Amino acid sequence: MATLVILRHGESVANRDNVFTGWSDVPLTSKGREQARIAGQAIARTGLQFGALHTSMLQRAIVTANLVLEQIDQLYIPEYKSWRLNERHYGALRGHNKDQVRDQVGDRQVKIWRRSFDVVPPLLEQVDQDRRYDRFGPHIEPRGESLEMAYHRLMPYWVDQVAPRLLAGQNQLIVAHGSTLRALIKYLDRVPDADISQVEVANGEPIRYEFDDHLKILKKTLL
Repeated sequence: MATLVILRHGESVANRDNVFTGWSDVPLTSKGREQARIAGQAIARTGLQFGALHTSMLQRAIVTANLVLEQIDQLYIPEYKSWRLNERHYGALRGHNKDQVRDQVGDRQVKIWRRSFDVVPPLLEQVDQDRRYDRFGPHIEPRGESLEMAYHRLMPYWVDQVAPRLLAGQNQLIVAHGSTLRALIKYLDRVPDADISQVEVANGEPIRYEFDDHLKILKKTLL
């Protein structure tokens, strides 16, 4: 048996300002840092000891992860950062205020872009160059992604890095983003494509999964 805890980062500046973010590297607000500490305290009360922590390559998740590790007194555990855990890339919507986009194209279209599984947002004209991804080779940074595309880039990380550790009996902690955690929940909970729009992951609220020896879910709880 092993336990997985997943957590969306605390409130970011973009969350506060209601802006599409994606792969943009925005910091946490003071409220977001406090949410991370409170989440860490909730996890600490479980007494869980983790074999590793997994997070993205974006500071809002990394800082949240480190604040959590501080609260649970486990800063010493291995910490793995992967672009596969990055937020879904919102393409040309990135950096735009959601309400302003809603005024331009309508609420229904914004909901489709944000919550559907297979609809791709308007794409960037060209891929940004960010040196943090250089070592992974070309074509890592997308011009935009549907949730389905984010799902498919996430799953190899689950299969290669997280599931084997759980199968070995090591508790794992994932601190990531709303869309990538929605994609993981879709897989774990077997959520149909048509129902994924109803899945929401709040900032700073840990979700605990307990598995048997074959990674069958025994229990899911919100901490």
